[in-house]
Amino acid sequence: MNVQAWTFVLVGLSFALYIGVAIWSRARSTRDFYVAGTGVSPLANGMATAADWMSAASFISMAGIVSFLGYDGSVYLMGWTGGYVLLALLLAPYLRKFGAFTVPDFVGDRYYSQAARVVAVICAIFVSFTYVAGQMRGVGVVFSRFLEVPVELGVVIGMGIVFFYAVLGGMKGITYTQVAQYCVLIFAFMVPAIFLSLMMAGTPIPQLGFGGADPATGVPLIKKLNGLHQELGFAAYTSGAKSTLDVFAITAALMVGTAGLPHVIIRFYTVPRVRDARISAGYALVFIAILYTTAPAIAVFARTNLLETVRDTPYESVPEWFTKWEGTGLLTFADENGDGLIQYVGPNATDAAGAPITNELTVDRDIMVLANPEISGLPDWVVGLVAAGGLAAALSTAAGLLLVVSSAVSHDLLKRGLRPEISEKGELIAARVAAGVAVVVAGWLGINPPGFVAEVVALAFGLAASSFFPVILLGIFTKRTNREGAVAGMVSGITFTAAYIVWFKFVDPAANTAENWWFGISPEGIGTVGMLINFAVAIAVSRVTPRPPRAVTNMVEDIRVPRGAREAHDINA
Repeated sequence: MNVQAWTFVLVGLSFALYIGVAIWSRARSTRDFYVAGTGVSPLANGMATAADWMSAASFISMAGIVSFLGYDGSVYLMGWTGGYVLLALLLAPYLRKFGAFTVPDFVGDRYYSQAARVVAVICAIFVSFTYVAGQMRGVGVVFSRFLEVPVELGVVIGMGIVFFYAVLGGMKGITYTQVAQYCVLIFAFMVPAIFLSLMMAGTPIPQLGFGGADPATGVPLIKKLNGLHQELGFAAYTSGAKSTLDVFAITAALMVGTAGLPHVIIRFYTVPRVRDARISAGYALVFIAILYTTAPAIAVFARTNLLETVRDTPYESVPEWFTKWEGTGLLTFADENGDGLIQYVGPNATDAAGAPITNELTVDRDIMVLANPEISGLPDWVVGLVAAGGLAAALSTAAGLLLVVSSAVSHDLLKRGLRPEISEKGELIAARVAAGVAVVVAGWLGINPPGFVAEVVALAFGLAASSFFPVILLGIFTKRTNREGAVAGMVSGITFTAAYIVWFKFVDPAANTAENWWFGISPEGIGTVGMLINFAVAIAVSRVTPRPPRAVTNMVEDIRVPRGAREAHDINA
């Protein structure tokens, strides 16, 4: 079978598995729909959390962006990995102890304010739709190449699949579907990584292959890649162009943005006990680390293979994968000098006489992981497997995000706000209708994304960092923060961050350069500044407005103090 046939088979089998799981675990109550009945085991929740966390950005785009940016791309690895640790240790157990269905639920009750709940709902929807745009773009990229359909049609197919199991199964269906998706995506990511590590470094362990040497020459892979880069006019792979402040800002925004992402936080409400939330966080960290420690190796393998394969290749003799990706519009060649050879060079490339050479090849970084097995000549079934894994990563996260939007509308706006008398059946219908509408909006954003996958996701993390993280952290660890401070902090933080992103990404994209950024901080890192504004405004406003009611301060103390600890202290005293 050829690549397309293998892709049809493997993607079809995986989709059948997801739909079967969704039917088996369909939601029959609002508790099933929102938090899977709080009956998920820590191991299953750890796998589901890992799948929810490792989106198209992790599977498709992270290794791609590292392969293009080299050292500078490490901010994504550090930020997303560190962010999950921050979430697991600092927030997840306390939020699970609180026992709410959603993040706006926590914000509304902790800050005893319907206005705070509504602001949190708006922030959750805004963040989720920004994030889901990246997932749907990932779906379109995979389908456009491997099923040889237009990107738009690929997004529509993905919409249909997500709609089915998100609307039918709710959190219960999504949880067990994500367990299956984790198994698919991690297998699909590791198989080609092991193949390539054996081929390029002589070891089956990619993490060791990353620092290994070419078996034929004995030259370390990183040194070989640095040499290729410099020969072709690129900066050395291990050099960095970003300023230290921007690296810090992006890393911090990704870290604290992780801790504020509503679709990840809600996963910790699905386990029976607080202790289980901690255990499932540990499982998830192990499952996530498998992919995240492999991604830098995939980046090096992919970049080296690309440079060696297309360098000075006659266009007439390019391999089939090249023309297939050309058909998607994600790889383009323009023969600037008419010599028929593909010149893939950096901005500093010169010929033997010292004259500048023009680059003729444009490669979308989102295709690197997907195209890498083909570039390397791996078996066709491996190529199809990677396509199935990319879809599993994108669809698992998209489903979680769409559930956040659905629950924000049906539970937080209707049940806890506009229509408190609504029946459980009516609330469940509203949740499914909201999920359906959200799927349509997500599809439109996937067809018209504001950037490549990792970039779009980074923007969503910045929005989460500037809106949710401060009010959640202050809500757990301070008694003085009140509703006025929380609302003012969320509004100011996300408004500043969104305005900065919109200006440089949409209003004046030509000005999106380091020279024009405030303090040299890029839109991907501005969420850190928005977070600091949120903290400052929330604390300042809380100090000049009335203290929270006694019942709220008691609730905050109950969240932080382990059950039985206060009684034990009183007895010992």
